Amino acid sequence: MPDERNRKPRPPLDAAALERLALFYTGRYGTTRAKLRAYLSRKLAERGWAAEGAAPLDALIERLAGLGYVDDRAFAASRAASLTRRGYGARRVRQALGAAGIAEADSAEAREAAQAQAWTAALRYAERRGIGPFAERAADRAGREKAMAAMLRAGHPPGIAKRVAVARPGEIPEQDEF
Repeated sequence: MPDERNRKPRPPLDAAALERLALFYTGRYGTTRAKLRAYLSRKLAERGWAAEGAAPLDALIERLAGLGYVDDRAFAASRAASLTRRGYGARRVRQALGAAGIAEADSAEAREAAQAQAWTAALRYAERRGIGPFAERAADRAGREKAMAAMLRAGHPPGIAKRVAVARPGEIPEQDEF
């Protein structure tokens, strides 16, 4: 592997090189406008901008979004479904979508879907972690508190977390309105 000190510096980016980087990134990764902007900004900081004025990041990102290469709603739906399948609650889904830079309007449908799957997600998380009805033996008070804290950190509402954490092994509680 060549030594970093012996490498030639890469030339500054121009509009064509910036577009190639954006297309490469969107082709390789499912991404959001915010993540693409952060990636391109990082590349500009590393290599510089060869043309006059500021780099046309916003115009490039909006053009790629218009072509369907970047779709914040689809990304939000995919990420929310993935987190819900893994057992994370609606609050954790909302935090992940916010961290990905997805606007509230673009993530609303995904957040609603995660909320609708709250009970199923809580049971899936409990199963993965061996909590409540999926524990090998009944937990003592400290064990139930620890399990409830884990459920809360996973983004589940307190009511659901408590119902699942205090359930006896093998007895899956019925879903009620919460």
